[in-house]
Amino acid sequence: MKPTLAIQWLAVSAAGLCLVQAQAQERIYRCGNEYTNNAEVAKSRGCTLMEGGNITIVQGTTPQRSAEARPPSASGAPRSTPSTTSVRTSTERVDAAAQRARDSDARAILEAELRKAEERLAQAKKEYANGEPEKQGIESRNHQRYLDRVAELKAVVARAQSDVDGIRRELGRLSGGANSASSAAK
Repeated sequence: MKPTLAIQWLAVSAAGLCLVQAQAQERIYRCGNEYTNNAEVAKSRGCTLMEGGNITIVQGTTPQRSAEARPPSASGAPRSTPSTTSVRTSTERVDAAAQRARDSDARAILEAELRKAEERLAQAKKEYANGEPEKQGIESRNHQRYLDRVAELKAVVARAQSDVDGIRRELGRLSGGANSASSAAK
């Protein structure tokens, strides 16, 4: 084949594929929050034709009703089915031992995070050196580069201090304020 004939053949093939793809999409009608591709149903319900690109609709799941929302059985007690027994309502309480274990785990995680944050803060303060870190390389000739690095180090110290303060506040909330005084003293 000659090059021009091959280009023409490719152009015709591409146009044919576009035409087939355009015909594959049916007309979609919107009826409030519902969509249909049945023209008769759409006409009878007064739906509007959707125009534009392809439309993809994913069917969602319907929420399950809780045990409280179900009507009571003949004995007067709420019905209990396997699907609703695992759903916890807002009035149910967690076992006290389980809650203490969760609180203990949360406190241990926060204390570990506090130690890490305090180490990061100490490292940042060491690098910042009270606003006068040692000049590095080209900074002895380019004072603006030195000032930029000092400002960046100051921001790192401020972020690290903010992290430590936030974790201490969270520990204080978790323990009801009893631990906040001891952690602030550290």
